[in-house]
Formats: sequence, structure tokens, C-alpha cells
Amino acid sequence: MENTKKKHLITSALPYANGPLHIGHLAGAYLPADIYARFLRMNGEDVAFICGSDEHGAAITLRAKKEGVTPKEIVNKYNGIISKSFEEFGISFDMFHRTSAPEHHQTAQDFFKVLEEKGSFEKKTSEQYYDEKNDQFLADRYISGECPKCANPDAYGDQCEKCGSTLSPSELINPRSTISGETPVMKETSHWYLPMNQHEEWLKEYIEKGEYEGKTHHDVKEWKNHVIGQCKSWIDGGLMPRAMTRDLNWGVKVPVEGADGKVLYVWLDAPIGYITATKVWAEKNGKNWEDYWKGENSEIVHFIGKDNIVFHCIIFPILLKEHGGFNLPVNVPANEFMNLEGDKISTSKNWAVWLHEYLEEFPGKQDELKYVLTSIMPEAKDSEFTWTDYKDRINNELADILGNYLNRVIVLTLKYYDGVVPEVALQREDKEALDEALASAQQVSESIVKYRFREALSAAMNMARIGNRQLQALEPWKLQKTNPERVKSIMLAHLQIAANITVALAPFLPNKAAQIAQALGVDNKTWTFSQEKVAKGSTIQKMDILFEKVEDKTIQKQVEKLEASKTDNAAAALEPLELPAQKEEIAFEDFMKIDMRVGTIIEAEKVKKADRLLKLLIDTGIDKRTVVSGIAQSFSPEEVIGKKVTVLLNLAPRKIKGIESQGMILMAENAEGKLSFLQPDGKHDSGAGDGVA
Repeated sequence: MENTKKKHLITSALPYANGPLHIGHLAGAYLPADIYARFLRMNGEDVAFICGSDEHGAAITLRAKKEGVTPKEIVNKYNGIISKSFEEFGISFDMFHRTSAPEHHQTAQDFFKVLEEKGSFEKKTSEQYYDEKNDQFLADRYISGECPKCANPDAYGDQCEKCGSTLSPSELINPRSTISGETPVMKETSHWYLPMNQHEEWLKEYIEKGEYEGKTHHDVKEWKNHVIGQCKSWIDGGLMPRAMTRDLNWGVKVPVEGADGKVLYVWLDAPIGYITATKVWAEKNGKNWEDYWKGENSEIVHFIGKDNIVFHCIIFPILLKEHGGFNLPVNVPANEFMNLEGDKISTSKNWAVWLHEYLEEFPGKQDELKYVLTSIMPEAKDSEFTWTDYKDRINNELADILGNYLNRVIVLTLKYYDGVVPEVALQREDKEALDEALASAQQVSESIVKYRFREALSAAMNMARIGNRQLQALEPWKLQKTNPERVKSIMLAHLQIAANITVALAPFLPNKAAQIAQALGVDNKTWTFSQEKVAKGSTIQKMDILFEKVEDKTIQKQVEKLEASKTDNAAAALEPLELPAQKEEIAFEDFMKIDMRVGTIIEAEKVKKADRLLKLLIDTGIDKRTVVSGIAQSFSPEEVIGKKVTVLLNLAPRKIKGIESQGMILMAENAEGKLSFLQPDGKHDSGAGDGVA
């Protein structure tokens, strides 16, 4: 008999294998998908939860250039870090694959060839930006410039990370090569373009009405407003053809004669990675991958961040439709961004809470982080993580509400009945409390299927709040002396509430929920709630403390760690940068405000935990002052003592690594990045300055 059970294909955005994971990634694409997948499995649904590392594209090759290694070494390194972090954190992927695998190259090439044979592409020759110094065409992350939409001066050729707009290199203002810093020239090259403009009509029906090929495809009311809004903005603005190939030496080679030196565009290559990963998983588990991608009873849901909306809602659906035979996603519940301590999370500035570091510094605290991130998940608008909020939520909610309630229930049962569940009928008041808790459990279900995970978690926690409230009102620890029979009904009701909580919390806090279930002797692996979850007459066990309180010193350490990143960034700003030959003109009066004098370095030492910094004591002729300078990678402390230098004296002091720097020494940098002092000749003693010629 044919299996007509619905199949659920769940994907999380493929993380770039050019760096580790941070909390913004988790809250955006991985934690909500994991909650949803766990919930569906508990309901007996057929689930394939798919992900993998995205290992091609300019971001990878740029990282490799920066670190002086091969792209393969980069992706191997970060795939290892990412996959280990996911495993230790407890993201329950059925398959975590990688796009550099041979299976994926074959799948992606086969997919491209189908589209090429069907005439889905337009091959065009055009002029594109080219870096003459490095003999390299510039696309995506190889080129940067000013964003035409928000004026961000450091937007990339594929996307502006400040406003989230998807871009093309030709849109950038004042473009520059991110490899050399040079202004690029235009040079002819040929590429395969996807004529997105030819797909506007059916995309509008799909996005705005939830209709596809003349039938109702999904309920458009279930899609998030910002997802529909961003797609509608793109379509209404007029879609343009987009190149699906790149001039690169790292990636999936274009499988067409005469396409030497060209690879598939990462946003063609990466989504096909979902298909490859499903194929590999299906083969290992004796399943048919096509049932999940093409079956009539299959639903596809993509969990992503808002910067990937266009690719998953417009470009990838076009590719799937053009190929033929594939289902389109029924929802793309993209989350907004998560900020950190008042600032946008930035990998380049190390302004992030890195998952692998959290797992090392907070062993066994996976569920605590899951709870906090779910509580503030940026489902409809940007949210913010702070370490103070992390502490407060764990202490006030997990420990004081949930942990306290469950501990009371178990401890009192052990104390009064040696752990044996009372065999009594529930009194009306106690049954009402249980019914109220079970109503909250139903709300958990209703919220999860609508992708409202914050709301769902709150409903699960409300079960503990209901329990706490009634226990506090009835005070069974006092009643036990006067009415022990009444206490039996109370404790039975609360054992049932506790047992049902283990189910409601299982998608969110899988480790802690399992720990509670084990103590109570109940099964929390299926999504079933009952007034008789705990068997009367069964025996419960002692349970260790669920949640340890977070101390102020613990979060202070994390805050200081972040502040150190700011200090390092400030120090880096003191180092010579590659700048244009001439800055904006200034008036003579402005120049005369500058107080530059000859100074002599009389002391020098390295700054602790700062590879780039030297602490200098300089005799300026008028005083001796401390200057912190980013020259430690060019000079040792010993070789600078006695050097005469030019010092800018009237620069406002600033603290760097806790040291007040009272000026700046002037340096020059050659083409190889070697620094040298701007030294006066021997005729000038310390204190000389302000000469104008």
C-alpha cells in the first residue's frame, strides 16, 4: 500500500565555511528550524532536516588569500568547526553535508546542464570590472564600493551588509578591488544569465496570492510580512537578468565546452546543495530523495535570515521551475537580525558571541542559550542579545520559575510518599489547574505550526507559572500537617503538570526536558498530553538541580571580552591603512592647529595581549608622555629606543588596552606594508616643531 503520509523537507541556510558560527546565525536560521523539526518528529511526521556548509564563492577565496592558504584548507578548517559546534549545541540535522563534495559538484553540474539544454539561460558577452594588478575579474566579494541605496561605503558587489540590499557590481559607486584596493577597469567576458524578468508574472501569483500553476499552493497569510514585502519590492521594481556563472578558479566548473575558468554562481550552486544533501541522506537511509523534493505529499520550508530572502523566494524557485518536476517552498519564515550589546554583530570586528567559544566556556549550558535566544528570536523585527539579559532570563525564569517549580514537586513527592505517585482522584480545584496547564500546552502546538517560536516557548513556560501560582496559593507543605489527603490530590495534579511540561519543552530544551522526564519516569518523545501522564503508583527519582544561577562575575567576564574587541579595533585603526593618495583639502588655518614636535623615544615595551602594540615613553622637550603605537610587528622595543620621531602632541588622549595614549607618532608605509619613522635630521633636538615653509 502506497504511503500517503505527508513528508516535510526542512532546510536551514548553508553557512559559509569561511568563519565560525555566532548567536546571530543560530537565532536566524538554525534554532527555529531545529525547534520545528523536533516538534514534527514528536508528532510522528516524516522529516528530512537538511543543511551543509557552503564552500564556494568569493568569500572563501578572499579568506584564503588573507590567511595565505588554499581555499580547500579554509573550507576544511571551518567545516570542521561549524559541524562540531552544531553537533555539540544539539541542532538535530538529519544531514549536514558540504558543497565541495564530489557528489555535489555532479548534482550541480547536472542541474545546470538541464537548464542549459532547455534554453533557460541567455549567454551574454559584456564588460565587467577587472583588476589589472591581479589579473582577476571582480564580482561579489571581490569588489566593494558605496551602496547606492544607503550610502554604506563598504558595500560588496553582491550585497550591502548594512541595509541588506542585494546588489550587482555595476550599481556600486566608486568601486574598488577588495584584492588590491585599486580602481578596476572594464573588460569583456561571457556569462550565462538567468532572465529573471521573464518570470515576473507567475512569481507575483506565487508570492502575493500563494498560487502556482493555477492552483492554491500555500496560505499567503502564513508568510511573514517582511518576506512578502521584500519580494514584492523586487518584483515591482522590475527583475533583471542575473549572471549564473563567475570567472573564478574555485567552485563548481561550468559543464559546457568553452567555459574554461568559469564556475557556477554561488547562489546557483548553494541551494542545489540542499538537493545534494537530501540525495546523500536518502541513499544512506534507504529512502527516495525525490519523495521529499517532488512528491505530492511533500512540503518544503526554508529557514533563513532576511539577507537571503530574495535568493530563496525568487531566484531558487525560478531555477526549480525551469528545471521542472520540483516542488516550491510552502513557506520561507525568514528572521530579522539579532544585535549584540547595542551594536550590529560583526565578524570582521569580532563583535560576536561565537558558538564554539560559548560551548567551551559554558559546558553543559546548551539549553540555557537555546532558551535565551528563542525568547528574543528576531521573528518580525531586529532583536538584541545582552549578557545582562542572558543572566536575568536564566536566573529569574529558568531557575526561579521552571527549576523551582519542578524541584518543589519532586522534592515534596519524595518527602511525603517516598517518591511513589499518589493513587487518588483529583479534586476539582486541582483538576482545573491541570486543565489550565494543558490548555497552555495546546497553545504551544498552535504557535509552532505558525512559526511563532517565542510565543510557543512562552506558552510552555506558562505551564510552570500556572503550577507555581497554585502551589504558592495552596501551600501543601503547611496543609500536610492538617489535611494530608488533600495534599495527595494537589501533588498528583502537579506531577501531571510537570510530566506534561517535559513534552511541551522538548523542542526547545531537549536536554533538560529529557532530564525531567527521566526523573518522573515518563516518555516525552511523542507530542501527547494527558491528565494521566504519570502513572499512579509509579515511582519517581531524585533530580539534580536543573539550572545553576549565573553570577555577575561570569557575565562581567563576557562583557569585558567584548570590550576588548572594541579596544583591539581602536588599536587597529591607529595602524597605517591603504588610503587614497590625497585626502580632502584643508584650510591653512586648520593645519596651523596641529602641534607636531620632535621627540625621542626613551622607553619601549610590548603591550600585553596585543601583538600590534608598543607602549612608548617619548621625551618631547616639553614633557615626557606615553604613546601607544601599532608598530610592534615592524619594530622590537629594543630597536626603537633612542629614535627621534615626529609626534602629534595635541591629539585628544584615548585609552588603548587600558593605557592612556597621549599623542601619535607619524609613520610611513611602503608597498610591502613595512613601516618607517618620519624622522627629523640630527640638527633638531627634542621639542623642536611648528616650523612652516
